[in-house]
Amino acid sequence: MMTDWAGLPAIYGDVLRRAMDSLFRTFENFSEGTFIVDADARVVWINKRYAARFGFADPQQAIGRDCEAVIPNSLMREVVTTGRPILLDIMETDREPLVVTRLPLKDDAGATIGAVGFALYDELKALTPLFAQYSRLQQELIAARQSLAQARRARYTFGSFVGTSAAALEVKRQARRAAQLEAPVLLLGESGTGKELLAHAIHASSARAREPLVSVNVAAIPEAQLEVEFFGAAPGAHPEVHSGADRKGRVGKFELANGGTLFLDEIGDMPLPLQGKLLRVLQDTEFEPLGSNWIVRADVRIIAATSADLPALVAAGRFRADLFYRLNVLTIRAPALRERASDIEALAYAMLEELAVQTRGGAHFELHDDALQLLCAYDWPGNVRELRNTLERAVMLSDSERIDARALAPFIGSGQGGGLAATQARTLGQPPASVGVDVAAAEPASWSDAMAAYEKCFLSDALRANGGRVIDTAKQIGMGRATLYKKIAAHGIEV
Repeated sequence: MMTDWAGLPAIYGDVLRRAMDSLFRTFENFSEGTFIVDADARVVWINKRYAARFGFADPQQAIGRDCEAVIPNSLMREVVTTGRPILLDIMETDREPLVVTRLPLKDDAGATIGAVGFALYDELKALTPLFAQYSRLQQELIAARQSLAQARRARYTFGSFVGTSAAALEVKRQARRAAQLEAPVLLLGESGTGKELLAHAIHASSARAREPLVSVNVAAIPEAQLEVEFFGAAPGAHPEVHSGADRKGRVGKFELANGGTLFLDEIGDMPLPLQGKLLRVLQDTEFEPLGSNWIVRADVRIIAATSADLPALVAAGRFRADLFYRLNVLTIRAPALRERASDIEALAYAMLEELAVQTRGGAHFELHDDALQLLCAYDWPGNVRELRNTLERAVMLSDSERIDARALAPFIGSGQGGGLAATQARTLGQPPASVGVDVAAAEPASWSDAMAAYEKCFLSDALRANGGRVIDTAKQIGMGRATLYKKIAAHGIEV
């Protein structure tokens, strides 16, 4: 029910006037600052404390200025434009944050003629819980940003690329040279050769090292989501591609990497339509997020990597020639592990030190000479990644810190097919300790024959070491007793 104040006795009107004046004075006295703007958001009045807080020794110096010129983060213009109050808000200042209330001022016809703002502070004890909550959230946000920034730092340096072979030294020389330049880098090489490590090392040694390093594995992202992943999306854009929180909008990897480096792994798997958009970004250094009408600048250095034969993909029409030429400026080929076999020992020990800390509490693992012979005899189709996987399995299952060929052999080439040298070595019918002694003298064999010969040799040695006791042998090699009996019969092993 509306009250007609005009029809009340004069004394009631006087009470109303005094109440409003008292309310204003109360807020003014208990707040950190108060100021009033007109319909154009220009300052009409500001109290002395608030003026001094923003650098005006005399409040009169602020009169007539735009509100933003006096208070940088002011939203009073929004209040006079919309005519709606902002009852409770937190405004950042160069000192403590302020809780502010902003109210529109209206004439008798209901038109907005200005606004009044009260900047509340912790003198109002009731706001203490709000400030505590705000401070906690601010700290969590700062911690999250620091964690995210750390995650976008380079994890590897050139010291992480272990090896002193001619091939290793040459690739590190080329990569160090590339780090001093701004041109795109194209890393070629088989899977597992350390292309991602080189990308991190190049970024870490570049002028952009303090800026983000953002990685995208093109092959791991569904094709329909790649454009959003790269360029982001405006709120509500492309709902069939992303849903939930993404409908509020999404920042793409190009924007996240602004000022730093964007590492595009397995770029050979990029769909043709996206290749054209990527090319335009590289040429124009700007893009539009999906569903938006604004431009985002992209100061990004590109490092791309692939295990595919890009010239062959270009010839087949599956990769754009113009994009290939744009990326193929500084090309570095990561050598396969078989091309730098002299680095295997150093790589193996570096990996063992890391694995020992992660899995065995800092134990010191040592490779027997026959284990090193076995490692060097294998051609490592999975390269450094396969070597690490092999050593990791051996470390986790080894009962001793001294790893010999017998302990290592079951994990080499498991499920891979293996190299010819390793296959021939196993076919010799020798115990693993002698693998690699006279590899060239052996006749080539099929994979199944080689594995059968190795298995017979391995089981015979294990049984001999346990005095022919099947139960003890099965326990030692981690095989079921019934399975071991079957294999003994199948290979004709004498117990």
